[in-house]
Amino acid sequence: MDKKQNLQMIADISNANGAPGFEDEAVKQIRLHAEGLGEIKEDSLRNVYINRKENKGGRPMVQLDAHSDEVAFMVQAIRPDGNLRIIPLGGWVTSNIPAHKVWVRNGKGEYIPGITASKPPHYMTDEERNKALSMSDITVDVGAVSKEDAVENFDIRIGEPVVPDVTFTYDEKHDLMVGKSFDCRLGCASIISTLKELEGQELSVDVIGACCSQEEVGTRGSQITCRTVKPDIAIVFEGCPADDTCVEEYMVQTAIKKGPMLRHIDARMITNPRYQRYALDLAEELGIPVQAAVRSGGSTNGANIHLSGEGVPTIVIGVPVRYAHTHYGISSYADYENGVKLAVEILKRLDADLIKSF
Repeated sequence: MDKKQNLQMIADISNANGAPGFEDEAVKQIRLHAEGLGEIKEDSLRNVYINRKENKGGRPMVQLDAHSDEVAFMVQAIRPDGNLRIIPLGGWVTSNIPAHKVWVRNGKGEYIPGITASKPPHYMTDEERNKALSMSDITVDVGAVSKEDAVENFDIRIGEPVVPDVTFTYDEKHDLMVGKSFDCRLGCASIISTLKELEGQELSVDVIGACCSQEEVGTRGSQITCRTVKPDIAIVFEGCPADDTCVEEYMVQTAIKKGPMLRHIDARMITNPRYQRYALDLAEELGIPVQAAVRSGGSTNGANIHLSGEGVPTIVIGVPVRYAHTHYGISSYADYENGVKLAVEILKRLDADLIKSF
């Protein structure tokens, strides 16, 4: 596995702007890095399909899934002072939103810089200081001094996306990736890395990678991809919220640098227990570090995929991401690499009889 090449791919895909419904830049990077792996198609929702060039047809179909969107915002209105009212696209904790740099797409399709803002403490009443921020308290300031200035000189218009302004970095010494949209651009990169590792190899299954749109607003894109791909079995790659800084030690199941996380359950899917156990046992047999988790909340595109057709055995291979659904994520490249290794080894072994056993 080419680490330098993978890190560049992760950086390119992570840095791309891609609010739910506005995934164009992320899709462009995915297409660039998947070039040569097979036929690449898109649908009207900006779902991207990578049809492995070694596919023959007439064999069980495997869907590799990830999502290309990121938690973001949309311009709802322009205030008289020129600041922008926004709504969230995806799940945010409001106290994490202010005082960060963002990109705002304007009417010309250009992304211009802005700052998420809230009332300074100097002007807050005691009541305001002691209550939680609401979205109505948070604005984006692009530097305009009036609504007219925002419209005429900054080309601001409502309905446009707003995304975090963060540039990917990698700390080789400590094996730490820091950047935005690791949920789930790490998954999109994982699909491409997996297909590259299997390039030219004979499998007993056909494989299509599907990078879905609009996961953060209700797993919408995967409702289309699973009907298009019609998989017999699936692997969902995710950037999963790490828990090693926020729960008791005995409850930690998604720590960075401990391997990818495979969940037994989340809010919308009970993972096929036979497929899950097969994956966990295979990882142990091959010495690939993994973590098993029982999640009481959250969900993935697996929610739609596993209920499609006549039921699709589906597992989630998640790279732990500290501080997911904020401007910044922290992940380990080793966890990413081990997730890809496990997916590759599963795909090498899959055939009709094994799938039927699940």
